[in-house]
Amino acid sequence: MAKVGRPSKYSEVDEMQKKIDEYFGGSHIPTVTGLALHLGFSSRRELLDYQGKPQYSHTITRAKSRCEEYAEQRLFDRDGQRGAEFSLRCNFRWSDSPEQQGGTDGGGSRYAGLPANAIGRAYIDVNRDIDSRRHRQYDFKGGRGSLKSSFCALKLIDLVMTNPKFCAIAVRQVKDTLRESVYNQIVWAIEELGLEDEFYCTVSPMAIRRVSTGQVIYFRGADNPMKIKSIRPPNDMYIGVCWFEEADQLDSEEDFRNILQSVIRGGEEAIILRSYNTPRSREHYINVEAMEPDAKTLVHHSYYYDAPREWLGEPFFEMAEELKRTNERAYRHEYLGEATGSGGNVFENIVHETITNEQIKNFDRVLNGVDWGFYPDPWAFVRCHFHSGSQTLYIFDEEKEYKKGNSETAGILKAKGVSPKEEIIADSAEPKSVKDYQDYGLPHTRGADKGIGSVDYSMKWLQSLSSVVIDKNRCPNTYQEFVSYEYDRNKNGEVISGYPDRNNHFIDATRYATNDIWKNRKGNTFYKF
Repeated sequence: MAKVGRPSKYSEVDEMQKKIDEYFGGSHIPTVTGLALHLGFSSRRELLDYQGKPQYSHTITRAKSRCEEYAEQRLFDRDGQRGAEFSLRCNFRWSDSPEQQGGTDGGGSRYAGLPANAIGRAYIDVNRDIDSRRHRQYDFKGGRGSLKSSFCALKLIDLVMTNPKFCAIAVRQVKDTLRESVYNQIVWAIEELGLEDEFYCTVSPMAIRRVSTGQVIYFRGADNPMKIKSIRPPNDMYIGVCWFEEADQLDSEEDFRNILQSVIRGGEEAIILRSYNTPRSREHYINVEAMEPDAKTLVHHSYYYDAPREWLGEPFFEMAEELKRTNERAYRHEYLGEATGSGGNVFENIVHETITNEQIKNFDRVLNGVDWGFYPDPWAFVRCHFHSGSQTLYIFDEEKEYKKGNSETAGILKAKGVSPKEEIIADSAEPKSVKDYQDYGLPHTRGADKGIGSVDYSMKWLQSLSSVVIDKNRCPNTYQEFVSYEYDRNKNGEVISGYPDRNNHFIDATRYATNDIWKNRKGNTFYKF
């Protein structure tokens, strides 16, 4: 793991300095590991954690330099040359080969740049393009598994390492999603490059600092622009790298420009990275821009099949091929990153079809879902069946009520033939209502499993189906919701990514009913898009 702050072992810097002087006063060969153990740390890495703390940074840096000084002196002593080489390799990433040493990054470390085996083949040329500064902005679009986020995280660290005046910022539309996405991705990149000792990571406040230079990687949500404007990089540094993850979620191109205007100040150059899964609608502003990028922008489209199979795993490729077989349009959007939609409708796979009593009798598993409501939001109930072979969902029954309590709606379900043996999955936001249903004779009622990303995943799962068949005579409210449900648009009429939380009660009831099908059963977490 990259380093995360720990409580201090030393209340005073002078106390630490005394122990350091004691260590160097002995007759042993000084090493960073030996110093760490003498100071009472369990490992060299734990000592280096403290180097990230401002009050200890100077003291520990000087102590490490004393170890380095000894090794350098021994380098000129023939008898001690092998030992000195070993110490330099282990403590300071030194190599006796100029090709292996790489260039100095400006922070005193030897860093050879991104290794070819760390990035997918689709990114070899664009990596060179960035290093040559042929463009200022790089838009990375595509579908699932195309390694966009991985490359952006690796490149952000690479640019910080090779440009000692660069600080960086990672932005997402919603602040609360930062830790589970871009922060973790950048921590992964640090570890992938073997730079754990070079960076000090904290989550409160959320930031990553390069120990040897003081460069900072900031994390901000676009939903709080004042927090972005307040960033002040240290010393003579400036924001030289901006990464917008899930860039399509920003409301408009204007919001994107406003953020850049707030952070790109004072420097001689800046590299802007935007990564996103291609929005379905061709009218989305980011898709419109990609059609005719300006001269300073390179649009890069990547695909999952360019990634090494072992990186994604065989099940990933199997799921892609299965979707290609059952719903080619959804496959083209989700895996190939094509903008397959033409308007603002969220669901383009809704089919009206009469569902007969004979069909219902042959449904081997009936799914029941409830979205709690009273007034002005209604209580909504749906019954459906999923046919996995054809990737088709059949919705064949519904109920809608206003101003009725849990005992009344439970009675409605029992009166219409819902058996006490049947499972009902309801919104888990109301555990008391779930318990009421259990007490009112529907003992197999339970709350839906939720988690980070569950709304997005369940909605995209519904969108990816070959068809959602709704009998609008049996389910008029459900049919109307599904066919009328549209993406929001900004003041310029452009489609905004995300799912509006209104007029979606039967849609939510359907998501709960199908909860066990679309969720990832391993650990009750949800697939990331």
